[in-house]
Amino acid sequence: MKSQRLTLIENALHLSRETISDGIFLFLNTLESCKWFVKSGLAERSNIVLVVPSELKLKESLQGTKNIKIIRSWSGNQTRFSRIKYAFLHGVMDRIIQTDSRVVCVLGPWGKSHLDTIAIHDLSLSWAEEFPFDPKSIMHNEAFTTVLAVVDVALDIGALGREGKPVGTIFIIGDTEKVIAHSHQAVFNPFKGYPKRERLITRSEVVESIKELAKLDGAFIISDIGMLMAAGRHLDARSILTKQLRGLGSRHRAAAGVTRSTGAVAIVVSESTGRVTIFEKGKIISSLEPVISSRLA
Repeated sequence: MKSQRLTLIENALHLSRETISDGIFLFLNTLESCKWFVKSGLAERSNIVLVVPSELKLKESLQGTKNIKIIRSWSGNQTRFSRIKYAFLHGVMDRIIQTDSRVVCVLGPWGKSHLDTIAIHDLSLSWAEEFPFDPKSIMHNEAFTTVLAVVDVALDIGALGREGKPVGTIFIIGDTEKVIAHSHQAVFNPFKGYPKRERLITRSEVVESIKELAKLDGAFIISDIGMLMAAGRHLDARSILTKQLRGLGSRHRAAAGVTRSTGAVAIVVSESTGRVTIFEKGKIISSLEPVISSRLA
């Protein structure tokens, strides 16, 4: 008798052919699952892309295989839709798929070995209002790589808070001159005076500083190449309230306002839910939902 995961993948391959999809995103969470994937013979299928947690050490698991495409996903727990959207963003950045691709996704609960869900998504079509995903323009933004690096930090903050307490904050990425002109320093800028190379978001010590400083009021200002320009910045751009923003707080309205009046991208972490919301041109283009059960009491 075939295993459930093999049956699901075989059905996904059939659906991919029938719907003329551009490939399959297979979400595997454990080394055991990756070893099973290689032994099953599925690794020879060129249209299967593996989506795995970023900390998973795959060298031994995938030994002897060739040309397997891999997307490294944020290591924490997200809802299924959130994991799919995250993988699509990285798939486009890595040129694995296009902004109008149709993809079949096969996944299960985060952190588990079994698979139980098949979903077909066409990036060119609208998504449900509760799961917004309209990132076509941001995918061509010169700050796209930086945006995804900030998303990882934002997901950490959303899921874990800081020292067990929930934290909400705003990141503004790109068009820094205009953003600075539309904001003012609310507290002392902790990044002022540091050399440029020591302010890059790719540095682990900078990431840890961001997580600590997220407790401050105000926004982080980040250049399109990932350089921290300021923290604790108050946004002067007029906040807006649209149908899309109903029920959201002042951070989200301010983020919408600054992205409508500048060419920047904004990422907001909700203090109450941990949800990470991405804004461009005054609109929500995507939201990602980390599971916050790992926060301390």
